[in-house]
Amino acid sequence: MTSLRSGVKLSLMKKFILFIFFILLTNVNASESTKSLSNSPTIPFEAFSQTEFQKAKKYETWNIPYKANPDIYTLRYYLFRNFFARPPTKHNTYSVEPSQNPYEFKFDVIEDKFVKKQLQTKGILSYLYFEDDKIIIDELSPKDRLGKFLNNETKFRSNSVGKSLVAYVLGNAICEGYIDSVDSRINDWNLVKNTLYENHKLIDLLNMASGDQKYVYDSHMLENGRPNKLFQNSVAVYTIKGLMSVHFQNTKPIKQKYNYNVVNTNLILNYVLFKTGDNFQKLLDKIFREKAKTKEIVYFYRKPRKESLDGDALNQFYATRLDYLRIAKAMLDDYQNDTCVGKYLKEIYDRRIKKNINQDGDFSEPHFNRTYTYGGQFHMDYYGLKNKIVFGMGGYGGQAILIDVENSRIVVVNSIHYNNTGYKFNHKKLLINPIKHGKKSFKR
Repeated sequence: MTSLRSGVKLSLMKKFILFIFFILLTNVNASESTKSLSNSPTIPFEAFSQTEFQKAKKYETWNIPYKANPDIYTLRYYLFRNFFARPPTKHNTYSVEPSQNPYEFKFDVIEDKFVKKQLQTKGILSYLYFEDDKIIIDELSPKDRLGKFLNNETKFRSNSVGKSLVAYVLGNAICEGYIDSVDSRINDWNLVKNTLYENHKLIDLLNMASGDQKYVYDSHMLENGRPNKLFQNSVAVYTIKGLMSVHFQNTKPIKQKYNYNVVNTNLILNYVLFKTGDNFQKLLDKIFREKAKTKEIVYFYRKPRKESLDGDALNQFYATRLDYLRIAKAMLDDYQNDTCVGKYLKEIYDRRIKKNINQDGDFSEPHFNRTYTYGGQFHMDYYGLKNKIVFGMGGYGGQAILIDVENSRIVVVNSIHYNNTGYKFNHKKLLINPIKHGKKSFKR
């Protein structure tokens, strides 16, 4: 019996030592990777050293499943994974260094009790509300919840907010003369030859209406038009070349209707990469460093050890909470100043399409993304915001950015988890009402 107990203790000790080694190894890699990209600081790694990851539930999927109601240990574990599982390097990212003259926000901050309560009980990491060139609400998750892992230099994972950022990159590529218009066809690109996408206009891809609903939904390939139980066959494991050759050779488009998926997005981003060639970095620098004037490094991930000619760019984006706001403000400024990119934003708004989807079952969208229309990789025409021109971005886990281009209002939410039970945040009070009523919707 004593021998058995000793064996158990030894086994646990080995697991503990391996765990500590993993933490230290990740710390080194993350630190070195960050330095290789930029001298700007990253998140406080040391804050995770006391986290009891052994208490966390590990799911079979990369993200916390939508229907799960994880405990605090699980939330912290998945937050750690988002930050450190894939340390950024110059070899697996298309990165943009900080602006030499970053945009500095003005603050007229109020504290709203309801917002604070939401951050105390939900998966929200950060909440920002911006109006009339000032930040009005500026909140991070409480320190005793998730806030001790966060600061203004933390790079938050975009999830599908990155789709809208890709559309913004395309608009800038058009205005820089690399691509003619949203009506340009991608039939000059060898990677899509003999696939259903070969002759499509960019506007079809922008509106998620390329007739691919038989083959793909969200970020997963389908089996007989339906997702498998674990939503396997992830699109993210492929370059565009690999994806087209494995899953889309000799396919034909069917009825063109709204079908939300990342294939359309990654086709857009990699087509821009193809058309810009050696100037892709120059384009990204102009968008984020010069126009948005981001304060910290921002980056799109790319497939490691793959070639740009194979279509290695991914829509997964990382930026700080304030840099997401800077990028949203750049979009707002483009629209209001009627720049070339502003005209592009107005065009994709005018050419938006109805979603016409069943909001139940496998193909449902979270409540904060349920809008009447979709245009240019943005959610548009929100319930409760009739006759307002709002460009909405939404991503898995509760990421949300809404831009009221007429009233200069922006909401930015970063979150680790969102579902329809325990972690569903109040999208009406946090997203809709501030856009509808402005700062009057908040109470001191």
